Amino acid sequence: MSSAGFAICLMQVIALTLGVSVSAAQVPRSNSPAAPAAQPPKPEPASDPLGRHTPRGTVTGFIEAARKGNIERAAQYLNARGTDAETLARQLFEVLDARLPAGLMRISDAPEGSGTSLTPNREIVGTIEGRRTQDIVLERVTRGDSPPIWLFSRDTLEAVPALHGEIVISTRDRLLPSFLINTRLGDLRLVDIFVVLLGLPAMYLTTVLLNRMLTRLLRRALPTSNVIGANVLPFPARLLLVTVVASGFVATLPLSLAIRQLWSFLASLLTSVTVAWLLILANALLERNLVRRIVASQSVAAASLLRLLRRGIDVVIVFGTILLTLRHFGVDATPALAGLGVGGIAVALAAQKTLENVIAGASLIFDKAVRVGDFLKMGDVTGTVDHIGLRSTRIRTLDRTLVSVPNSQIANASLETLSARDKFWFHPLLGLRFETTPEQLQRVLDDVRHLLCDQPRVDLESVRVRFVRLGTFSLDIEVSAYFFASDWNHFLELQERLLSAIAGIVNRAGTSFAFPSQTMYIDSGSSTIAPTPSRPPR
Repeated sequence: MSSAGFAICLMQVIALTLGVSVSAAQVPRSNSPAAPAAQPPKPEPASDPLGRHTPRGTVTGFIEAARKGNIERAAQYLNARGTDAETLARQLFEVLDARLPAGLMRISDAPEGSGTSLTPNREIVGTIEGRRTQDIVLERVTRGDSPPIWLFSRDTLEAVPALHGEIVISTRDRLLPSFLINTRLGDLRLVDIFVVLLGLPAMYLTTVLLNRMLTRLLRRALPTSNVIGANVLPFPARLLLVTVVASGFVATLPLSLAIRQLWSFLASLLTSVTVAWLLILANALLERNLVRRIVASQSVAAASLLRLLRRGIDVVIVFGTILLTLRHFGVDATPALAGLGVGGIAVALAAQKTLENVIAGASLIFDKAVRVGDFLKMGDVTGTVDHIGLRSTRIRTLDRTLVSVPNSQIANASLETLSARDKFWFHPLLGLRFETTPEQLQRVLDDVRHLLCDQPRVDLESVRVRFVRLGTFSLDIEVSAYFFASDWNHFLELQERLLSAIAGIVNRAGTSFAFPSQTMYIDSGSSTIAPTPSRPPR
């Protein structure tokens, strides 16, 4: 069904309520694909002045004529002749007005019909439910040289008197007063007017009172709950509840076909809109709960990502609702989907780098590879993470400058997070002079080992003090231990005290630290010169 066909359906539904005659011929149809230039366009067949060239035109034209009291014109939609035609037309209108399902938009608007009937040139436009089930059938008839038209079939007309008798009996047995059903103001009956003007507002006011009562009860039952807002039943929920309850009343009350048809259209539209609205509200509530937890962990980037994700889900909900609504009313949305697919590919290619950075930012946030406040090293950049955004991350360097790095580079780079250390490595290398005696060397080893083991923040299993090698200028002692410190500054304080204590140990042992030196030997034939040590320049 094209968009022009959907417009025809909507105009005909409104026309049934207002009593205005609108036929398919009054609305321009969408043009079919242009024929090749070599072939002249085919002339369109002449349309029937009463709109009987399509099944939908026959049904809507008959109902409009009969509702206005033009029984003589309504009889022209029947495949019957003689004085009984007007009587059958009046009875058929009462049957259709009371029992025909509200599905006029689903009736075929094609001149050849829907083609679903097993019998050619016949179309079932509805089924009357009662003591017996009766199909309302149209048949395509050709009279003389006129184009084919659709008329109510003879077998349907034969069943009309019995169906009309059932409706008269059921009307008498109803609890509603007969004047509400039989009295008309314009084209509407009193029962229709009362239902529209009084019934629907009364239902909505009932849902408002129900919402207030449930909200108070739940607040008393769950006083500390954050889920309960100002309304337990928000506006779309109340509107959906009214739609469901009103649909049940419309199915039981003796309402006219115009009201039932209009309500069928509105109920379908309201159901789609309210369900989509409720999904969007639920999505917003979920986002608020997640953001409340994330803010506690001081992750602003995750909150921004959740907001972007929520907006994307909202767009998907709205777009899906529009597609389902159009499909329900018979509009083919395939061309629109194809156009959106091509446009989406173009946008994705144009924003490739941006999308890459956004996806990389999402991975950084959820993997928690980088957090605000981390002190890290990435290539030549060393500093503290100041902000993590959807596109880039800002790092405050040691020079107090800000460096913005795209998230895709951070995701693909090797990061060294210095602030994530659980222990700090104390690892000095002590160089003693070669004049140090073995007793002095052993004393230095023992005293340094005892010094480290007596520290309250040292990891005892990691303490290691060993004489490792005879260096070029010194006797090298390797000191290794891990300390538990709160941060880097705290570790520097510990290291400062330990280095001072080690210097005292070396001095008390009677030795000292070595420095680079050389011994030069000069050999002469007649005299011997004592070796003179060379000292490094100052």
